[in-house]
Amino acid sequence: MTKPAAAPPPVRIVIVDDSEVVRMGLRALLGGESAIQVVGEAPNVAAGIDASLRTRPDVVLLDIRLPDGSGFDACRAIVKRLPDTRVLILTSVADDSLVEEAIRAGAHGYLLKEVNARGLIQAIIDVAAGKSILDPAIAARVMRMLKTGTPAQHDELATLSVQERRVLALIAEGRTNKEVGAELGLAEKTVRNYLSNVFEKLHVTRRAQAAALFARGHQPQP
Repeated sequence: MTKPAAAPPPVRIVIVDDSEVVRMGLRALLGGESAIQVVGEAPNVAAGIDASLRTRPDVVLLDIRLPDGSGFDACRAIVKRLPDTRVLILTSVADDSLVEEAIRAGAHGYLLKEVNARGLIQAIIDVAAGKSILDPAIAARVMRMLKTGTPAQHDELATLSVQERRVLALIAEGRTNKEVGAELGLAEKTVRNYLSNVFEKLHVTRRAQAAALFARGHQPQP
């Protein structure tokens, strides 16, 4: 008799928000979800970085407005020192410039606090699995922002090979390396190699940055 497959380990997260009420609410909400384990929390940038380095979580749930700096400061420090940890911005602010700064800081997702419980839980699981998440309420804003691509960016995209463009197109859809490999019939290691070449040609270091450049290059010109 075949044994049932073991459940995957829970996604380990750290919550960084200056509001104690918000942290308590998130801890209560996520604490009842077997797929997620809250391993730390912090009220500011310094404590958030410290908690992340100490616990090495899968995902950091991060607010933008913090008393000793911005969430982007924390994001940059965390993704630099913990490359396997992913950062999901959770904020009440929907602003074009902040979304762009979040991408530049290395964030892997951007959600508004109006998201419902199921949406938040699924977003955390998806980000941990390697996907990029964008709140539907601000997707239209980002698409407008992406229309401002420069000719230089289009020239950089032109340097990509056909296969590199295929890989990048799937990454821009939020696919993981494993999913890209399955779609294109490539080994996961080969996908990583293609992405490394793409990053070098586009002069970026993060998947979200490469995806943003790809989206800019594929928007209809006004």
